[in-house]
Amino acid sequence: MSIGLFFVAFVLMIGMMLVGLPIAVSMALVGIVGGISAYGIPFMDSIAPVVWGVQNENLLTSIPLFVLLGELLLRSGIADRMYIALSAWLGRLPGGLLHTNIGSCALFAATSGSSVATAATVGTVALPSLLKRGYSMRASLGSLAAGGTLGILIPPSVNMIVYGSLTNTSIGKLFIAGIIPGLLLTGCFMLWIAISSYISGNVMREAKVPMAERLRTLKFLVPPVIVFGIVMGSLYFGIATTTESAALGVTAALFFTWQSGKLNRELLRNCFMSTARVSGMILLIIMAAFILNLTISLTGVAESMTKWVAGLGLSATGLILALIVFYLILGMFMDVLSMQVATIPITFPIATALGVDPVWFGIFIVLMCELGLITPPVGMNLFVVHGIRPDKGGIEDAIWGALPYAAIMILFTLLILAVPQIVTWLPANM
Repeated sequence: MSIGLFFVAFVLMIGMMLVGLPIAVSMALVGIVGGISAYGIPFMDSIAPVVWGVQNENLLTSIPLFVLLGELLLRSGIADRMYIALSAWLGRLPGGLLHTNIGSCALFAATSGSSVATAATVGTVALPSLLKRGYSMRASLGSLAAGGTLGILIPPSVNMIVYGSLTNTSIGKLFIAGIIPGLLLTGCFMLWIAISSYISGNVMREAKVPMAERLRTLKFLVPPVIVFGIVMGSLYFGIATTTESAALGVTAALFFTWQSGKLNRELLRNCFMSTARVSGMILLIIMAAFILNLTISLTGVAESMTKWVAGLGLSATGLILALIVFYLILGMFMDVLSMQVATIPITFPIATALGVDPVWFGIFIVLMCELGLITPPVGMNLFVVHGIRPDKGGIEDAIWGALPYAAIMILFTLLILAVPQIVTWLPANM
C-alpha cells in the first residue's frame, strides 16, 4: 500500500467515524479491506490470531477494573463530600469555588480515569452552588470542562492503558509519568483562575471557614487519597502489576462504599452494568485497532511513512510541533479514543525513529487528547458541562470559558517539550 493510498484510506476512515459509523467498525473495515487488497483472501487467516491474542491479553483486564473503581467511587457519594472538604480549604483563594472545581476534578481524576465522568460528577455537585452564589457561568463551565480533562492525565487513566497496549509501552511507567505533569497542569489552571479574577475586577471569595471545621472536613478526603496511594504506591514500588494494582484499588473502593452505607445489590448491579458497557466498547475498539495495525505492518506503511518524514529533514522537536497542530485540528472533529487508535499506529513509529522517548510521547498524546476534549465543535467535555448546567443558556458559555485553558495546555505542552524531565524523571527512578 503506497503512502498516497494510505492517506486516502485514513481520510475515508475519519469520514466514516464523522458520519456516525461506530469507531470499531470503521477501523476494522479499513484494515480488512486494505489487507485483502494487498494480500487477497488469505489475509483473513491472519486476523483470527490477532483477535484471539488481544482478547487474551492479561494487561487489558485492568481496563474493566479501573472503570469499576471509578463507578464505585462515583455512586458512593464520595465526590459530594470531597467537594465540601475542598471548598472549605480552597474557597478563600481569589476565584473562590472555581479553585474547588479544579481541585475536585484533580482528586477525582486520581481515582476515576475518565475525563467525561470527572467533568459530569464534579459538575453535578458544583454548578447549583456556583449559580446560587452568583459566579460567572462562563468561568464556571470553563473551569469544569478543563478540570475534567485531568481525568486522563492524572493516573490511573484508561487512555494511558490504551496507548500502552497499542505501543507495548509500560503502563506502570506511563501512570507514574503522569503524576508530575498532572499536578503542574492543575497548578497552572488554578493560577489562571486567580489571575483572571483580578483582571476581571470581580474577585470572588468564599466566607472564611473556622480551622476546626476545616480540619473536620479532611476525613472526606481520606477515601480518594488512600485509593490513589494504594494504586500508585503498589506500582511505584514494584509490589503489584497494573492489573493487580487495579484489583487492590477496587477492593479499597468496595470498603469505602460499604463504610458509607451505600453498598447494596442495586448499586453493585448498576456499577457492573456500566462497567460492562464501557469496557466492551473500549476492548472492541482496541481489537479493531490491532487489525488495522496488522494491515499497516504487513503493507510496510509505517516504514514508508518513517522514511518519508526522515526525508523531510524534520528534527524530533519539529515533528512534535507539527503534531501539535495536527492533533489540535483533529481534536476539533474526533473524540479521544478515536484519535488515539486512529493515529498512534502511524505517529508512534515515526516519533520513536526520531529518538522521542515512548513514555514521554505517551504523555504528549494524552495532553493532545485532553485538548480535543475542550475544542469545539466536538469537545465532549463542553457538551457534558453544558448538559448539566442548571440555568438555560447557550453552549457558547462553555466554549469561551474553556478557551483560555486550551491555550494553557498548548503552552504546557511546549514546556514539557523544552524540559522533558518533567515527564521522564519520576518513571526513571521507579
